[in-house]
Amino acid sequence: MSVEIPRRAQRRAIVLPAQCRTPNGLRDSGEISDISTQGCCIRTETLMFRVGSRVIIRPDGMEALGGTVRWIAGDCAGLEFDRAIYGPIVDHLVRLHELGTQVSVTRD
Repeated sequence: MSVEIPRRAQRRAIVLPAQCRTPNGLRDSGEISDISTQGCCIRTETLMFRVGSRVIIRPDGMEALGGTVRWIAGDCAGLEFDRAIYGPIVDHLVRLHELGTQVSVTRD
């Protein structure tokens, strides 16, 4: 049974390449498919995440962002940022990398 948890901030569809790193040093390229001031959905080719694990992502053109995996669905993971991103920065990223439709993900 899946329980929907209300979001603190609206997620916005985006396609933004990012580098991912785990605390033990594993690295992979990935893609952010939606983003908000509080978190994002990240998809990687080879990294396997666990709920509660720490991840550092570096979206193209930005500094690294740390966060905690809050949910996993297939090859996607929901990341809650350690510190919120400034709203106008999210707006700018969406303008640059906007996607017409948001990736549909069912959280377990």
